[in-house]
Amino acid sequence: MTATGQNQDYDRDGYVHIRKMVPREIASGFLVRLKNDLSRQGVSFDKLEKMQPLLNRPAPELYGYHYPPMATFHWGLTPAISLHTGRDLLPTYAYFRIYRRGDICKVHGDRPACEHSLSLTLGYSDDRIWPLDVANEATGKPYERADASFRDDESYSSAPMEVGDAVLYQGVTRHHGRVLPNPNEWSAHLFMHWVERDGAFADSAFDGQSPPAKVTL
Repeated sequence: MTATGQNQDYDRDGYVHIRKMVPREIASGFLVRLKNDLSRQGVSFDKLEKMQPLLNRPAPELYGYHYPPMATFHWGLTPAISLHTGRDLLPTYAYFRIYRRGDICKVHGDRPACEHSLSLTLGYSDDRIWPLDVANEATGKPYERADASFRDDESYSSAPMEVGDAVLYQGVTRHHGRVLPNPNEWSAHLFMHWVERDGAFADSAFDGQSPPAKVTL
């Protein structure tokens, strides 16, 4: 599909499933590099476990603030995501998370820094597809929720994500989650977020931090 076609789908549906956003080798290579870099610092994934309101148990997490290759990857994808959305975007923040067997991600809407969001699957231990679910209707007004499933009066679509696949979605207005339990022993995911340069949430660019200063070399 051309970028123009994806723009139309994205505007109409609030999300688009981008198959093979990155080659499987790059997705796997990023995961291996991350694990090796942490191991050299004496850090295991278990030490990164955090409990979040959207989880049913603690899960390992790492933010781009603490791992420069992730931030570089996130910033480097910005032109491509701008093309896919048809908007002039600036990055906000990114993070990595591992889910274990039986985990879900509760249905929720994101904060303003997640105006345009990308979920990228880096790896499955057992190569079992674990879909991302996105509401078919936008919320009239953003509100907080953390529900185990969509309500009976809500319809949603499921994107079956292979390794290297991504789902680009309007994180603030399209509620989303993973309502089926993870069928893998583990799965690894990267989440990256952007806002529109001149949009309603522009002050969340770089997650509210001052933009990078001009450098004199």
